Amino acid sequence: MSQIRLNVTRLLAALASLALLLAAAPANADALQDIGKLIKQGQHVQALDQVDKYLAGKPKDAQGRFLKGIILTEMNRANDAIAVFTKLTEEFPELPEPYNNLAVIYAQQKQFDKAKQALEMAIRTHPSYATAHENLGDIYARLASQAYDKALQIDSSNSSAQAKLALIRDLMGGGRSGKATRPISDPRPTEPVKVAEAPKPATVPVAVAPVAASSAQTKPADAPKTVEPAPKPAEPPKASAAKPAGDAVAEVTRAIDLWAAAWSRKDIKAYLGSYARDFKTPGGESRSAWDGERTKRINKPGSIQVSYESLKVTVDGDTATAKFRQHYKSANLKTSSSKVLLLGKRDGKWQILQERVGS
Repeated sequence: MSQIRLNVTRLLAALASLALLLAAAPANADALQDIGKLIKQGQHVQALDQVDKYLAGKPKDAQGRFLKGIILTEMNRANDAIAVFTKLTEEFPELPEPYNNLAVIYAQQKQFDKAKQALEMAIRTHPSYATAHENLGDIYARLASQAYDKALQIDSSNSSAQAKLALIRDLMGGGRSGKATRPISDPRPTEPVKVAEAPKPATVPVAVAPVAASSAQTKPADAPKTVEPAPKPAEPPKASAAKPAGDAVAEVTRAIDLWAAAWSRKDIKAYLGSYARDFKTPGGESRSAWDGERTKRINKPGSIQVSYESLKVTVDGDTATAKFRQHYKSANLKTSSSKVLLLGKRDGKWQILQERVGS
């Protein structure tokens, strides 16, 4: 199975960019660069010790925590790395990179269903994230290969399955090496970077280019390849003029992604925050009564999984209509239904004004 290796040259370049962007905190950038040098030298134990010291002073720093997940992966401490990346997805569900790296680890463990789910979450978070789309294609190829193998075990003379299996193996290139997403962009691209836990002015958003890794060796296709994402440039401040419709659709899609993610992780505050103050409750009850009922339901024991597909968004000025197929799963219930959300722009954010089941 291909082992993930760090492309330290690109890591150091990204950290150098971070140092320039965060001129107010050179010590932090230097610390990350020093950790990168230790990784380059293969001194993973020392690198882990340094990143732990770094995080002791900045426990919420997403860049440092993501780097720790990389180091743990390098040390073959998969379960610990999974814990780090999973926590990042819970706290920063808008970031696709932690989901991508979870998928890499799951795929190496041949947990292809989990890898598929992680990549689907990455795509819901950022529909234009090409890395996740290609990775998902590799997962589908691996699942198809397993299915064709099973078909041939049952009927070895199945020429159609033989041809398809050969095609899949040819597409997989005999087992190409794995690469995982490396240091991520700023934890909240639409908000200011935080230095020493103190927020910067909201007019200075910063993003750090993600860094990809290359694999040290190539083995048979036990895990799908992963590819590096293109660097993300920092977004310039948005002009006050009206945005193109495509931008509004992307903003509405992002709002729905965050709503579903908050619901799935049972984050009541973020979930209820997705609804506008003038939200029209489905049963006509007061907003406080509706909030209380939703809180009671979501806080029931057991996990919740909320996802959607076939999203269609139409925007008309400061209002939008989103139609999609919603999938809900909890300990006691599993349903799929059509959902319609009417959203409005409130204080610069798209929030839910109405929701109903059915078209």
